Amino acid sequence: MQILILVVTLVFELAIAVHSIATKQSRSKIKSWTRIAMFIGFVMLILGKVVVWEYTWGLFAGLLFILAFKEIVALQRKQTHTARYKVFSAIWKFLLVALTVFVTLVPVFLFPQYRQPQVTGPYAVATATYSYMDKNRIEEFTDQGDNRFVNVEFWYPEQADGTYPLLVFSHGAFGIKSSNTSTFIELASHGYVVVSIDHPYHSFYTVSEDGKVVTINPEYMQEVNRANKEGVYSLGEFYELTQKWMKLRTDDMDFVVDTILEQAEQKKDSIYERIDIQKIGVFGHSMGGAASVALSRERDDIDAIVNIDAPFFSELMYDKVTNELTAKSEPYTLPLLNVYSDDVWIQLDSSSSYIANKISNKNFKDAYNVHFKGAKHLSLTDLPLFSPILANLLQEGRKADIDKYYVIETQNELILRFFDYALKNQGQFAPKATY
Repeated sequence: MQILILVVTLVFELAIAVHSIATKQSRSKIKSWTRIAMFIGFVMLILGKVVVWEYTWGLFAGLLFILAFKEIVALQRKQTHTARYKVFSAIWKFLLVALTVFVTLVPVFLFPQYRQPQVTGPYAVATATYSYMDKNRIEEFTDQGDNRFVNVEFWYPEQADGTYPLLVFSHGAFGIKSSNTSTFIELASHGYVVVSIDHPYHSFYTVSEDGKVVTINPEYMQEVNRANKEGVYSLGEFYELTQKWMKLRTDDMDFVVDTILEQAEQKKDSIYERIDIQKIGVFGHSMGGAASVALSRERDDIDAIVNIDAPFFSELMYDKVTNELTAKSEPYTLPLLNVYSDDVWIQLDSSSSYIANKISNKNFKDAYNVHFKGAKHLSLTDLPLFSPILANLLQEGRKADIDKYYVIETQNELILRFFDYALKNQGQFAPKATY
C-alpha cells in the first residue's frame, strides 16, 4: 500500500508540474484542487481503513495537509499580477516536493502495515509495565552510585480465574523487551503470565515508569560487535566477556523473579494474584536464551527452559594451558527446548562457542532441538514482521529463505506446546527436528 501511495502521489505531482510547464502558469485552480483532493483522498483511505493509521503516517499526512492548506489559501487570494514564468522553477519545485514526499514516507517503509500473528487462546490479553529498583546492586554502567533498575512488561489473561504459570523472557544482545510480543500474547491467551525484561544498557533502549530513557551502552555494543569478528579478542578474552554478560543478565533475571514471587505472596496487585509461584519457566532469544539456560543452573525453582538461537555460554570452561573452550560435564536434567535458525545451526559443530550445544553432547541428551531451515537469526523474533528492511540490514542484507509468518507462528505454537507439556502436564511434546 505504501508503494502505491508513493507512486500515485508522485504521479499527481508530476502531472501538476507538466501542466504548469504546458500552460506556463505557476498558479492554477487545477493545481490547487488536485492537492486538496490528494489530502481528502488520503483521509478517506484512513476512514475506510484501507490505510491503517499509525504514527508512521504522521509526517506524510502532515505534508499533504500543509500542501492542501496552502492551496486553499491560494484559492481565496486574488492574483494582482502575473509573475514571469520560469520552467526551471517548476522542475525544481517538483523535485523538491518529490524528495519531501519520499522522506515523509520513510517511516512507513521502515515500519509497514503487517498482519498480526495468529492468536489461538481463549483469553483476552492485558499488559502492564513496572520498574523494579534493585537496592542490593549499584549500576555498573554509570558513575553516579545509583541503584540498578530493571523495566519489565507483563502479558497476562485479563478476564480469568485461578493462577497461571510464570514465564520470564530475556531479549537478545541489542533487543528490547517487546522483541517477541507475538509469542507473549499467544502464551498469555492460553493461560500464562509472561514477563519480559529490559536489561538497561544491554537493550537498545528502555523507558522506566517515571519516563527515564536509557539507551544501549556504546562499550557493550562494541564488545558484542568485536566478539562476532575473528581475531579481535583472544579466546580467553572472549570467554571472560561472555561470563560478564551472563552475570549481568542472570542477576537481572534473578532479581525480577524474586521480586515477582515476593509480590505474588503479598498479593499486592491483581497481576501478581494470577501467578502460580510453583510453576516457573524461562526463555529468551540469543543472549537472552543463553542467560535463561544459565539462570536455570542457579535456581531450583525453574521448571522449564526455551533457548532461542543461543550458545550455552554458562556451560563453557576455558583452559588456559591448551587455549581451548570445553563443555562442562554436569548433566542437564530440566526440560529444555532449543530453537535454531540457519545462522546458529551451521555453527553447532564448527564454532567453539557452541561446543556445549552440540547435539551429540550427552549432558543435554534429553533436550529437544528444532531447526527452522531457511530462517535467519532475527526470523525468530517479531522484527521481520514490523520492519523487514531493518531485519535485513541487521543481518547484513541477508534475507531469510522462509516465510516470516510461518516461522514465528510455528515457533509460538512449539513454545506453547512445550510449556503446556512441561509446566501444565498437558499433552505430549514430540516436535519435528526440522521445519
